[in-house]
Amino acid sequence: MTSLPIFVILMGILVSVSHLTAVPWKYDPVDQNFPTLTPDTSVTFDNPDGIHLDKMGDYRVKAHHETVTAVREGTDERQEIRVQIREPLGVQGERPGVVFMHGAGYGTCDNSFGDVAETLASAGFVTAVLDKPVWSTTDANRDYPASARAYDQVINLLRAKQNVDPARVGIYATSESTWISSFLLSMDKDVAFQILLSPMVYSPRHAVGFFVAQDFAIAGANQGYQSVVRRLFSTDASLFNINSLDIDPTDENTYAIPTLLAYGAKDVMTAQVEGVQRVLAEAHAAGNENVTVRSYAVSNHVLRLGDEANTGTPLADHYQEDMTNWAVGQANGLRQTSPSAGGATIHQSIAVPTDLRGRPVLTIYMLALHILTFLLLLISLVLALVAGGVKIHHLIRHKGPALGFSHGFGGSLATVTGTTLASLVLFAAGLGQVIMAVVKLGWGGVPDPAGVSYWSWPVIQVVCALVIWAWSRIFTRMAEVASFKGVSQIPSQLKAHRAGGPTVAQQMHSNDPQPVVASTRLGLALFIVTTLAMFGVLLIFAFWGLFIYY
Repeated sequence: MTSLPIFVILMGILVSVSHLTAVPWKYDPVDQNFPTLTPDTSVTFDNPDGIHLDKMGDYRVKAHHETVTAVREGTDERQEIRVQIREPLGVQGERPGVVFMHGAGYGTCDNSFGDVAETLASAGFVTAVLDKPVWSTTDANRDYPASARAYDQVINLLRAKQNVDPARVGIYATSESTWISSFLLSMDKDVAFQILLSPMVYSPRHAVGFFVAQDFAIAGANQGYQSVVRRLFSTDASLFNINSLDIDPTDENTYAIPTLLAYGAKDVMTAQVEGVQRVLAEAHAAGNENVTVRSYAVSNHVLRLGDEANTGTPLADHYQEDMTNWAVGQANGLRQTSPSAGGATIHQSIAVPTDLRGRPVLTIYMLALHILTFLLLLISLVLALVAGGVKIHHLIRHKGPALGFSHGFGGSLATVTGTTLASLVLFAAGLGQVIMAVVKLGWGGVPDPAGVSYWSWPVIQVVCALVIWAWSRIFTRMAEVASFKGVSQIPSQLKAHRAGGPTVAQQMHSNDPQPVVASTRLGLALFIVTTLAMFGVLLIFAFWGLFIYY
């Protein structure tokens, strides 16, 4: 009669937390397709004057390094950036140029874009690959405007060269750098053309939220883990002075120049259908009809045929030739005769979550809960270590009980704590497996079959319900013991004492002298702190949606 109401109250609290922190997410429409006009990816141009058009492999290439100093505006941070310049040999006159812009990570001029930069240089372009400008930033707080200025420095470096035509310098941007290119094109209106691989057309919150949610499903993770994605991408990063999460990567300049969009059919990171539609809409609004779309079968997010983590993974068949021919045609101002959209049918599994936004109250609660629980776990660990030392000392000295737990509360606490922490480890293992699967998918690899990331969610839900029942039994036992000892009768005892009866101390002394929980302060402190820490863990489970049972 006592345990059940306590169980219902505890479950009600945790279920309410799960529902109050739930974030709606619209997945429709699903399985969108953008049919191309032809399966052929080749790019051709009308050449009525019969001018010579360079092709990949026409020239030998020489390379050298130069250095620029990139200053992060508003700070005193400087980065010495090495730039690898590749030039075609045996050509006359001013040549077109291309500056390469890095995706996520920390690429350098020596380990990035080597094959593509070499290919374009062999077709008569002067290419520049630079160390990624990062200063002291990380992937979480990257300074996109400052990065754009650094790339523009290298663009101007190429323009100043005697063998480069300053009016024919374009950019080659991939993935994350397509957020940076939008800033660059607003600063520099003279960029001639852009080649965009798997462009992130939406804000980082929407684009990354899309691909993580999609990849969780592809990896076979339990649907419950999607609630983790929803809550995580509802974080209000502006509270931490991180303002790049909600940037708008499109404006009137972003797609106002000749643009090549290239996608891999096995790309699991980019919202391709809605991305193409938005690019076309923005380009047409800017008066630009020169947008070419190519989709390559089998290839991944960076147009590679296989796992990008392995060195030497080749690019998609015909991609380098198609890309080079497009760049040559644009550099010579020719009219394209091949269809604007070619290659494999473009597919997208779920919709971009454009209604996703930062939720400051949810973020503050998340931080407070996780920090407080961590501190309680740390304190309880310290107390447990101290208690262990005291217990060993008492055993050696043949003293009495070290902690003085009574009525079996010590064993119950250990059992329930161990079960709760085991559930936390299981939750971390399931989340860890699905994160590793997402990383593998992002690199173009095949993740391991779903295991713990699938069955761990319902198992943790069942275990948590049993843990809450166990806690309700412990609290019931505490109330029962307190009642036997007269603790619950203290108010009436005080009234009796004022009426001339025995004192409270005398009444308590007449009962069983054994304490309710523990006879030592250390034991009592360990019980209270550990109980609060375990309830904090359950609240964390509730925050991430584990107490939504459907």
